[in-house]
Amino acid sequence: MTAKEFLNKGYKIDRRINAKLEQQANLRELATKTGTVMSGMPGNPNKGKSRVEEIIVKIMMLEEEINTDIDEMVSLKMDITKAIGTVSDPEESLLLTLRYLNYKTWEEIADELNCSVRKVHIVHSKALSDVIVPKE
Repeated sequence: MTAKEFLNKGYKIDRRINAKLEQQANLRELATKTGTVMSGMPGNPNKGKSRVEEIIVKIMMLEEEINTDIDEMVSLKMDITKAIGTVSDPEESLLLTLRYLNYKTWEEIADELNCSVRKVHIVHSKALSDVIVPKE
């Protein structure tokens, strides 16, 4: 695995978590919209779960997945922090931190480092060659 592939793993997990959080919010909204129709007729005893119950179960399952992903993310961020720590140049280390832990764009990094985007790419390229990727 290349340094860039390793460092990008955090971003991918972060995107996955955000997508699941959005899905969870949509399910919660759906649960509040789903109502129960009341009638004087007795219900079918073989009918099973209500629509709201099904949604709540899905929300709970999604919460478990999100928590698992968050645990994975925390562990990975610690590994990424250690890998970035192997870079001795402070500017390179800062650039990698801004990009792979803070998920900044190239333009935002250039602004923070007070340099051009081209310079950021040059420093980034050098920094990637200095990263020691942990063995899996």
